[in-house]
Amino acid sequence: MVVLIATDAWHPQINGVVRTLEALRRAASERGAVIEFLTPEGFPSIKVPTYPGLRCALPGRREIARRLARVDPDAIHIATEGPIGLAVRRYCLQRCIPFTTSLTTRFAEYVSARVPFPLSWGYAALRSFHSPAAATMVSTPSLMAELQARGFQRLCMWSRGVDTELFHPARALRLDLPRPIFMNVGRIAVEKNLDAFLSLDLPGSKVLIGHGPQEEALRARYPDAVFLGAMSGETLAAHLAAADVFVFPSLTDTFGIAQLEALASGVPVAAFPVTGPLDVVGEAPVGALSEDLRQACLDALAVPRMACRAHALGFSWARSAAQFLANLEPMHVAASRRAPAAIKGVRAEAGE
Repeated sequence: MVVLIATDAWHPQINGVVRTLEALRRAASERGAVIEFLTPEGFPSIKVPTYPGLRCALPGRREIARRLARVDPDAIHIATEGPIGLAVRRYCLQRCIPFTTSLTTRFAEYVSARVPFPLSWGYAALRSFHSPAAATMVSTPSLMAELQARGFQRLCMWSRGVDTELFHPARALRLDLPRPIFMNVGRIAVEKNLDAFLSLDLPGSKVLIGHGPQEEALRARYPDAVFLGAMSGETLAAHLAAADVFVFPSLTDTFGIAQLEALASGVPVAAFPVTGPLDVVGEAPVGALSEDLRQACLDALAVPRMACRAHALGFSWARSAAQFLANLEPMHVAASRRAPAAIKGVRAEAGE
């Protein structure tokens, strides 16, 4: 099976969506599937208002058709609701080509956090975007229940995994900082609710790994916090394993892969009891969830590191890829029966 995934989130961005898609491609290849990406690369772009450093692609219709023709996919999946996702969605609807989508970010909350835009309007837009999809994939049972209550239909599960070879307690380096070390890894942006972490009265050190539009303001507001910048690969794994507690203050993430990376590194999680932490940590003795985030941080210090590691071993990218591909199988069968005017015929429509 050849799968084309349309995504607005791509390099040089470093975020959960990009890391998920890359891990999915590697795991899917081991199951004999080929995943190609239709990304913003090569399209003109403009700056995203309120988000310095992030750009928004301006895809042309003919180029979208040309890229689809070049891949000639058996199935199409739209991973994001941005201009790339919209362009591919429009292409598929005009030609009656079925597609799946995934809801990977709380787009409505992200917009509402930046501009005075009612949350209900944001979810109405999301429902409209996803409603024509053959299936919309979500990462957790709690998110599925929430979206069903908001009127979303044809939802199915697509879980996440973690690289347990890369993220390992043995990689921990020695950080010359007062203990205990409370750490967060991710985009430094308003939707991550980092004020809720940095404002806590905690012993030891508060460490942030990542970059983002709120970084300058938070550096000024919390001069005692340690900002280490963006990291990836073994460098990230070594620093993450050096923490005593991974603090996840976000109220808007749909999953939070960094939680799994922390657990695989033997680091317990402290978080609010919301979607993401409820599904990753839940009742397992690998962290602490509480509306009192400070108490959760302190309680997490008593969690055994090897319990965290053992819990993370249950989340594999192989299982995640198997779920994803199973969700596409009905489209694969349908594509093999369609007339050449559908996916197999897009070359002519692209002028090739």
